[in-house]
Amino acid sequence: MTAVDVIEIVGSLLILSAFAAAQTRRLSPHSTRYLLLNIAGSTVLAVIALLHRSWGFLLLEASWAVISAVSLARLPGRDRPGGQPADRPGLHP
Repeated sequence: MTAVDVIEIVGSLLILSAFAAAQTRRLSPHSTRYLLLNIAGSTVLAVIALLHRSWGFLLLEASWAVISAVSLARLPGRDRPGGQPADRPGLHP
């Protein structure tokens, strides 16, 4: 097993742990911790996919990271440039 294999497994475990915690209701899929686990894991996997030129896997993981990052930026309590509120009514349960 190479170092890249270990890093890839860690990235996968970050995403899987967030998913498992959400499914068992230990973590909200709208929580900062859930989104950070997804961003970290999917970014690691996206970089590995890029290095291996695995385009479908890169599309999946890069999209996962971007969507999680946008969701994190929209969490209540975060401000947007210009002082506008981070979330709008109806976006978060």
